Amino acid sequence: MTRRLGFLVSLSVFLLSFSCGLSVAEHYTKPGPVHLDKEGRRWAQQTLRKMTLPEKVGQMLSVRYFMDFENFESDGYKQFRDQLQKYHIGSVVLTVHVDGAALLKSPPLEAAAMTNQLQRESKIPLLIGVDFERGLAQRMTSVPAFPEAMAFGAAGKPEYVEKFGAIVADESRAVGIHWNFFPVADVNSNPANPIINTRSFGEDPAAVGDMVAAYIRGARAHGMLTSAKHFPGHGDTATDSHLGVALVPSDAAHLASVEFPPFKKAIAAGVDSVMVAHVTVPALEPDPNKVATISSNVIQGVLRKQMGFKELVVTDALEMRGLTSLYPPGQGNPAGRAAVDAIKAGNDVLLLPTDLDGAFQGVVSAVRKGEISEARIDESVLRILNAKASVGLNRAKLVDPQQVPYLVSRQEDMQFAQQVTDDAITLVRDNGQVIPLGRQQAPPTEGEIYHAAVTQSTQVVAIIIADSARGSIGRGFENALKARRADASVFYIDNNLAGPLAPQVLQAVKDAGKVVVAIYTSPVAGKQVMVNGELVNSVGLEQAAGDLLRQVLDAAGAKTAVVAMGNPYVAQGLNVQTLLCTFSSVSSGETSAIKALFGEIQPRGKLPVTLPGIAEKGFALEKRTAPRQ
Repeated sequence: MTRRLGFLVSLSVFLLSFSCGLSVAEHYTKPGPVHLDKEGRRWAQQTLRKMTLPEKVGQMLSVRYFMDFENFESDGYKQFRDQLQKYHIGSVVLTVHVDGAALLKSPPLEAAAMTNQLQRESKIPLLIGVDFERGLAQRMTSVPAFPEAMAFGAAGKPEYVEKFGAIVADESRAVGIHWNFFPVADVNSNPANPIINTRSFGEDPAAVGDMVAAYIRGARAHGMLTSAKHFPGHGDTATDSHLGVALVPSDAAHLASVEFPPFKKAIAAGVDSVMVAHVTVPALEPDPNKVATISSNVIQGVLRKQMGFKELVVTDALEMRGLTSLYPPGQGNPAGRAAVDAIKAGNDVLLLPTDLDGAFQGVVSAVRKGEISEARIDESVLRILNAKASVGLNRAKLVDPQQVPYLVSRQEDMQFAQQVTDDAITLVRDNGQVIPLGRQQAPPTEGEIYHAAVTQSTQVVAIIIADSARGSIGRGFENALKARRADASVFYIDNNLAGPLAPQVLQAVKDAGKVVVAIYTSPVAGKQVMVNGELVNSVGLEQAAGDLLRQVLDAAGAKTAVVAMGNPYVAQGLNVQTLLCTFSSVSSGETSAIKALFGEIQPRGKLPVTLPGIAEKGFALEKRTAPRQ
């Protein structure tokens, strides 16, 4: 308590220093609906006319920075500030540092302080962008824990998605963020997709489109720019484009009926930008060395002309292997060549170039040599400036830190996030022998952090399987379980612990009255797992953890409930007799899963995707029995 109070006092002093440092001319933004008025258009046009070629090119570049605390006199910050000004950067993507696989999330007040400082450093107001696919909780602490898109698809209520968009917009604008790279408009039609998976609303193009449009409406009405991704569709792929070039094998008819409809609905709903994927699409671009990002057939031919999209086109991150593999090092200026090709294809914003100086100099040189006309650059820059004016950056660019505690983490928003995860819980299989678990209030016993001893009196054993047994994953699940069953024994398993702990786990399963296996698998950029001695690009379990799970189900399948805390396809090929899906591993989803296991809520979700060999899209069981005591 003392440490937390000290932190809050320090942060308050930190923020007060910013407030006191404002000049008389500075004032705060007042977010309203996204709207480009006459004043904004005039500002954009006048600003463009005053800009030099290097300033224009800089507006097309988007770079990464961090929202956590930084001393503004530090060498690291000064280096970034100098780059921001030297290259006339137009937008910054905020993220957080990582420790292994763990994100070191920041409090909202730190983000507000950082966005204000970045704006002060820039001559032209910055667009501040983020990846908030799950809302602010993806990068920040003490905010509503919304689930991934597929959970909204399971709940099946577009009005939930629209409200979600509005909440994320309110909170984002409060901390100085204007542009979310969401919604995901991909239709996850390939169960083996290693990177989209639960990030998609589902496999039904019409339902995905409705959810996408709902999010855009909610976000834009509350002042947030949106981005539909990953055009022309990343759902029917088996490769993570962070690791290599992904192939979309669909023919033109499949693209028109499955991949395109959500993007068309996004455009009709007024989406502000479309993000283009590093995927090859032979049906649209016959050149195998041209991914969609650098294909004028895809961007100019389909997106601009066929679909009539007139707003910002943004590349997926230029640092991803899906693009960089086409521009090997040692051949001139690969970052510059990639940037030039992306602009010639029709992109307006170049996201996260591998070499900032190379990209900048490459584009400036291409214009001066006549490879790209300056009029083409002007088209993109005017769209960027219009986007800035549409969120009021022409009038004010700072946010009021003192308002953040009133606008972020509102109690009703926290409750709504819990309601969404409650309604998303889907019962796919039920043999009637496990759910509901009975409550038992008994004094807790101390156990080891990774496994607990099992006695003959133990009735419930929980096995939590994740990529790593360390960190916070599964702790919310355990806490909620033990609040109801203090005698429950919990094992934390990852691929390294699966072998050594297998004898204890299997003995515990044999002795237990009921077994719960919670499997934490969600799409992670660049994830590879070891299966049969080979690294495989997958969102599934690694070899040893998967083998232990099969042994548990073979030994005690009838008394075991499997909870898919994320990837619902993980149950394929397993002897699962009782299966619950949450479609997300957020803390609110952990609470929902435990409530469903104990019969405190009735599963109301429906599968938004087909689970091959298990159940079809739209399937759900109802569980109406009362919890046993």
